[in-house]
Amino acid sequence: MSEDVLINVTPMEIRVALVENGVLQEVYIERSSRKGIVGNIYQGKVVRVLPGMQAAFVDIGLERAAFIHVSEVADRDAVNPSDQIGDYLREGQSLVVQVTKDPISTKGARLTTHLSIPSRYLVYMPDQAHVGVSQRIENEAERERLKSLVSSALTDAEESSGYILRTAAERAGEEEILADIKFLTRLWQSVKRRMKSAKTPSVIYEDLPLHLRTMRDLVGLTTEKIRIDSKENYAKLRSFADDFIPELTDRIEYYPGERPIFDLYSVEDEIHKALDRKVQLKSGGYLLVEQTESMTTIDVNTGAFVGSRNLEETIYKTNLEAATAIGRQLRLRNLGGIIIIDFIDMEDEEHKRQVLRMLEKILDVDHAKTKITGVSELGLVEMTRKRTRESLGQTLCEPCRSCRGSGLVKTPETVCYEIFREILRADRAYDSQTYTVLAASSVVERFLDEESSGVAELEAFIRKTIRFQVDSVYTQDQYDVVLR
Repeated sequence: MSEDVLINVTPMEIRVALVENGVLQEVYIERSSRKGIVGNIYQGKVVRVLPGMQAAFVDIGLERAAFIHVSEVADRDAVNPSDQIGDYLREGQSLVVQVTKDPISTKGARLTTHLSIPSRYLVYMPDQAHVGVSQRIENEAERERLKSLVSSALTDAEESSGYILRTAAERAGEEEILADIKFLTRLWQSVKRRMKSAKTPSVIYEDLPLHLRTMRDLVGLTTEKIRIDSKENYAKLRSFADDFIPELTDRIEYYPGERPIFDLYSVEDEIHKALDRKVQLKSGGYLLVEQTESMTTIDVNTGAFVGSRNLEETIYKTNLEAATAIGRQLRLRNLGGIIIIDFIDMEDEEHKRQVLRMLEKILDVDHAKTKITGVSELGLVEMTRKRTRESLGQTLCEPCRSCRGSGLVKTPETVCYEIFREILRADRAYDSQTYTVLAASSVVERFLDEESSGVAELEAFIRKTIRFQVDSVYTQDQYDVVLR
């Protein structure tokens, strides 16, 4: 698998595109006015304790208070179901916390007191005496080699701390692992010094900007090129790679082309397509993706695909293709939380297993943690995908002001009849000589055309004049009836 990383830098935002085999798979966007805060460490203040939810709200200096559950405060090695949030936190208490989820929609950031600081190969955990290895490193001999390297490097003073070896550590040499340990030790000492003098609320530690996090977290030995269109940040990437990933330094390229960097591999077009509800499949079938605050649903349809053998074979092939497309769409759109996939009903149990295996295989390369159930009798697959930041749609879009996010707007006919009822209601309550209706052009046009006879009948019934005025600011379902 060939892999390229494209980095587009402007004063307003940084965008990163992960391209595999010439196809866009993931997009990361960080705007200077609204940076992600996952990984940041804060000196916070408990503003409200909620015993009924076993949680608390903590002020860390953001617009909305952040949220922390008792499980993120209690000692992880001694978690007790009877633990009460009041045993650990009280209102007004200062608390050092780390953000695990960005604020999303109306929800504040999620917090933990179990701090961790990542580097290229390791994650340092100051409060856990444990050395672990990423589950994605499957070779048992390699797992043991890495654990042994870290364990032997720890001094007596460091034995109360812990490390997790990241996937990128696979096949890393002893020098590289030891250099990461030294770097994290120095960084943690710096963080501890800031804790002692930090005001409440304030930031103690900020994670790297997006383009440097990309080098730390996304690129690997399979990455062929890292292209960036900013000369200044190109130098920063090279310097970062020289210090931490020297084997990848030569793969970093400055892109000076007149053609925008995101026009390579049609990245810009693919981002626009990822904002649509409908995803067209090559076979003629399609997906319908509906994202709500509580969950995301994905509906699979055969569309124009009729197959060449029989119905069951057509459905099976459509579902197989859909499973591949769904895996890509989850990553590209960064859809998280509960996800319900409505595959087309299949009779053959082996077909169901094959479709599920295909979905699992595609999600194996997903950077986010996923969990999938089996295919139900209705062809539904329930799954979860870890959500730490806003989806692509939430980042780039806002709810429609006309439909307020419902996806539906009242027809001009419906609005006309509402206005008729409003005029009758007003006529019974007030003594007015005329009524002026302010509404969108589509509504006024219907009054003057299809509903003109209804307007004449109403005027005769109430014995008053009704006038109509277009207001370009009004959406189709907004109106006012002015009494004069």
